[in-house]
Amino acid sequence: MSTPAQQKALVLQEKGGQFALINREVPTPTRGSLLIKNESIGLNPVNWKIQQLGLFIPEYPAVVGLEAAGTVHTVGEGVTDFEKGDRVLYKASFGNDEAPYQQWWNSSLMQRASKLPDGISFDAAATVPTALATSAVALYSQPGGPQYTSPWAEGGRGKYAGQPLVITGGATVVGSAAIQLGKLSGFSPIITTASLKNAALLQSYGATHVLNRNLSADALRAETQAVAYGLLAPGGKLVVILPPSVKETTEGRTITGLATGVRLQQDPQFAEGLFKAIPALLQSGEVKPLNVEVVPGGLAGIVSGLLKKNQVSAAKLIVHPQETA
Repeated sequence: MSTPAQQKALVLQEKGGQFALINREVPTPTRGSLLIKNESIGLNPVNWKIQQLGLFIPEYPAVVGLEAAGTVHTVGEGVTDFEKGDRVLYKASFGNDEAPYQQWWNSSLMQRASKLPDGISFDAAATVPTALATSAVALYSQPGGPQYTSPWAEGGRGKYAGQPLVITGGATVVGSAAIQLGKLSGFSPIITTASLKNAALLQSYGATHVLNRNLSADALRAETQAVAYGLLAPGGKLVVILPPSVKETTEGRTITGLATGVRLQQDPQFAEGLFKAIPALLQSGEVKPLNVEVVPGGLAGIVSGLLKKNQVSAAKLIVHPQETA
């Protein structure tokens, strides 16, 4: 298949503005980069926050997005770990060529790409990169966080047997991935909050206790971060995805906001180790892709998908960019 000159892309036109479908050039791989034909793209809540709050993007119009799966089409000079035809998943970065809300992706971020084992579909693969990277950074890499030894590092598998782990929002994509990593690390019990309709799924990931998030108890009706912080033992650490809202800390307990993309840039060795471990973890079933809900319309469907915001539970929204009209 020859490389087309043009592709469809979804761009955010201006800060606080609207998304629009445009035609843009398919980039030519440079030394050390890959050109990938995107087949499945994952949607993430941060993208509607980028649109509404104007976060992270320095220049507009901007292609955004965080993750996708597809096929290596062209290999830049000097690339040795991938070859044409490889099926891959990847965690993207901001930048018009390196963000995935388009039909083709070009990047030198090979340390954030993994080959797919046989039997893992593009849709399933696109549920993995952001959820797994975010939970991995929270558990094993984030400064101010616990910085446990990862299960793919020497001596890390099962290292924390008998130590409890609490994950609020276990049916979110990040919560589901964190449960699976916690199991690999040996934590027990692994306690999470979720709708009980998702209990069996979360237990299959490794949760030992699923608490009903809709209980009327004061502790579960209160603000989530405050509740989670209140569960900490002296010296305990809480890592949160949203900006920390707990202002006063006591007894050596800490709360840290997560900066996944920044941390992966700061610690490329950690990123490389994680993404090198992913194929074997998927192949063995020790890490399971999340449930998939496909949004129709290709790239045009992303806007309606992002509008669902917090309406999706225990599943990941996916679009097929090559279906874009």
